[in-house]
Amino acid sequence: MACCENENSLMPKWQAPSPPSITHDVGLKVMNSLTRKKEKFVTIDGDRSVRWYMCGPTVYAPSHMGHARTYLGFDIIRRILTNHFAYDVNLVMNITDLDDKIIERSNEQNITCTELSRHFENEFHEDMVMLGVSPPDVLTRVTEYMPEIVTYIETIIKKGLAYESNGSVYFNVGEFSNTPGMNYCKLAPEQVNNAELLAEGEGKLTQDFVSDKKSPRDFALWKKSKAKEPSWDSPWGPGRPGWHIECSVMASDVFTQLGCTEGGKMDVHSGGVDLKFPHHDNEMAQAEAESGCTQWVNYFVHAGHLHIKGFKMSKSLKNFITIRQALLQNTARQIRFCFLLHKYNAPMDYGDNTMQHAMEREKMFMEFFHNVKAALRENTITKSQKWDDRARELQKAILQSKTAVNEALKDDFDTPTVMSTLSDLVKSVNLYLENNDAVVSLVVRGAAVYVTQIFKIFGLIQDEGAEIGFPTSSGDTSANKEEILTPVLDALMSFRSNVRDKARSKDTSGVLNECDTFRDDALPPLGIRLEDKTGGKSVWKLADPAELMKEREQKELEKKRKEEEKAKAAAEKEKKEALNRMPPEEFMKALTLDDKSDTPKYSKFDEKGLPTHMNNGEALNKSQEKKAKKEYQAQLKKYEKFLKQQK
Repeated sequence: MACCENENSLMPKWQAPSPPSITHDVGLKVMNSLTRKKEKFVTIDGDRSVRWYMCGPTVYAPSHMGHARTYLGFDIIRRILTNHFAYDVNLVMNITDLDDKIIERSNEQNITCTELSRHFENEFHEDMVMLGVSPPDVLTRVTEYMPEIVTYIETIIKKGLAYESNGSVYFNVGEFSNTPGMNYCKLAPEQVNNAELLAEGEGKLTQDFVSDKKSPRDFALWKKSKAKEPSWDSPWGPGRPGWHIECSVMASDVFTQLGCTEGGKMDVHSGGVDLKFPHHDNEMAQAEAESGCTQWVNYFVHAGHLHIKGFKMSKSLKNFITIRQALLQNTARQIRFCFLLHKYNAPMDYGDNTMQHAMEREKMFMEFFHNVKAALRENTITKSQKWDDRARELQKAILQSKTAVNEALKDDFDTPTVMSTLSDLVKSVNLYLENNDAVVSLVVRGAAVYVTQIFKIFGLIQDEGAEIGFPTSSGDTSANKEEILTPVLDALMSFRSNVRDKARSKDTSGVLNECDTFRDDALPPLGIRLEDKTGGKSVWKLADPAELMKEREQKELEKKRKEEEKAKAAAEKEKKEALNRMPPEEFMKALTLDDKSDTPKYSKFDEKGLPTHMNNGEALNKSQEKKAKKEYQAQLKKYEKFLKQQK
């Protein structure tokens, strides 16, 4: 086995793409799991065309935040490739609508595999829409590829790299490894003998067939179906595909149809890091065995692990969060902000602090856009646009930001650095606007337009019509003038009526309260934020009504949480003070075995109130007597202090 000279000497040598000519080179480097380092990105044909296959979900349960980590993260990368680097991406994704988990779950619920998989596939697509994840260009399902899978396996058998055993077909890892030019386990060679991962890759329902293999490392291409399991006809008897074969077959078939002449070879393959071995390694082995191509994938990219508050997501730990549950707490944009603030292939902890940071960053940019719009309303293009020193410095900051953003995106899609760079630009604009009577509006506008453009690339803004900032409405924008103005005018009429009533009764405080109510309760549902500034000035800002209401809801929840904490602290203080008011002899009789028990700690006492027997009737030993006297004396001091305070 030829090996590349890097941190892991077991890694097989990677062949850098070498097309006859390169017509599109943006200087992009991608972290390639096949080498475990960043490699220059060159497409198979050297042009803009990118062939990308992504492992889709196994649809047997609701989609969770681990799925969001993968599919939203790669949606961001796809948008960067397409909208920033001008690549023409063809993304193929599969749906695993048949495997051991689906069979087991459908039997538990007494429904067919098709009913179960269709239900959760539909939910998955709905979840992706809610997250703003663009659909793939091609979608494949394993149940729609049975003839192609059988033919594919037959080819591997004919080449002597697979064998039939007791109605199942297994890939011969030993024979493949000994084939000149071929390497098994390219991604995780250190895991090649990991029995636990090998068993997990084979599936729970096929562990009875382990003895049918020539080697424990061999894996199923075709599984003999047992009773009550779905099956398809094959030369080896009724059965169903192994887990890994579906991706090899479907990806090869689609990319061959798209014009690839080398065994359905692809530029990029992506998936979760937990799929490296055995799934992704076995995918490549099967495809290379069938086609004779020694490198079926040029760049393998993996999404990092997602943990919930420091722990792996698990129902047993009660930290399993579905996408729909997450969207009840935060908006899709806030979740996307969160993922942009973390490197796509690094481990990520999803929790209260993580989302709070994302929400704060979203609010900062939201305020930036609002402030810029307010400044542009006040400082129109008719005013002087000549640069002074401050405008010149801001323009310089914009140009530096553009360069830094481009360099960060070329460095393996480094979105955290981009977000930090844009945050610094926002601070520069805010500083420029502060106490400035000579605002050059075109420079300010240029900064806001650029930030908006990058946010559109990232999918944070999906309204192409918005030139600056987030869209101010998430609904239908085709409403006529009357429909738009009616709720605003109704709110104004109600406010005017209430203010007139208060004014007639000379209730100045009531007028001010009506103004606050108008600002806090009437305007947010209409998508209007009114802010009171120093010096008696106010500024209005447009926003999505749903976001304003969500913001208000979050403020109310935070207010409620603080009130509950305050009440709890007050109750604890009152409880402590009540104990301090208690004479020591009463205190000793009130003691219980523990805080959650009503069982008295002691059962008998002497004339001073000191305990002599435990609750079970046994006399106190010396150690217990000593501890009881300490409790008594401590309470006596507190009681005497209380009595002094009453004088």
